Amino acid sequence: MGPGWRVASVALVGGSVAIFGALRRLALALPQPSAVRSRPGRVWRWRNLLVSFAHSVLAGLWALFSIWHSPELLSDIPDGYSVSGHLLVCFSSGYFIHDSLDIIFNHQSRSSWEYLVHHAMAISAFVSLMITGRFLVAAVLLLLVEVSNIFLTARMLLKMSNVPSPALYEANKYINLVMYFAFRLAPQAYLTWYFLRYVEVQGQGAFLTANLLLLDAMILMYFSRLLRSDFFPSLRKGSAGRDVDGEKFLID
Repeated sequence: MGPGWRVASVALVGGSVAIFGALRRLALALPQPSAVRSRPGRVWRWRNLLVSFAHSVLAGLWALFSIWHSPELLSDIPDGYSVSGHLLVCFSSGYFIHDSLDIIFNHQSRSSWEYLVHHAMAISAFVSLMITGRFLVAAVLLLLVEVSNIFLTARMLLKMSNVPSPALYEANKYINLVMYFAFRLAPQAYLTWYFLRYVEVQGQGAFLTANLLLLDAMILMYFSRLLRSDFFPSLRKGSAGRDVDGEKFLID
């Protein structure tokens, strides 16, 4: 990719950071459930999850559209390219930067360090794609995870608001599990297999493969937490009496 397109990419990422900053201010003005207002530690978490929910809806649908619009890209993961996919990577990079700054500036780093690690991995990987122009299709496939995150984030918002309808949480619980398999575990497993089998283990290929393997471990850890919390609560350990109001984790 030419230097001009790289400069444009930086500008697009900066614009995305500004968009999510505006969404954060909008979230501050929205009414909050009484269960959130009564617990000061939950206010930041609620606002942060609202912004995360907005990104998941936009990025998840965008990733689906990019693949639907250009399905031929799936046959060329290393070198396939689409303008829509490139814009999506810039958009999500801006979100990860904004969310990292939100965590750090609001002194939530200790309770949300896993998210900072995840965001650092995503940002570094996406920057490498913008510089080289390679493996863009892999990034779009990974961003399908945002479809799953729509229901994962909704799950936590429902828990925090103490929604009076258990049926709504129960329905979302099972939909969330299906989406977790379809849009998080399946794309991740396919890309891990593809990189281990076909991608050269040197340079950018080695860097992205290492990122994928670390992300595999994180996803499986989150999946085990989700199963224990929503389907096997008797297996949970050490959570009684634990105050997690300030944590960003979506699984607890």
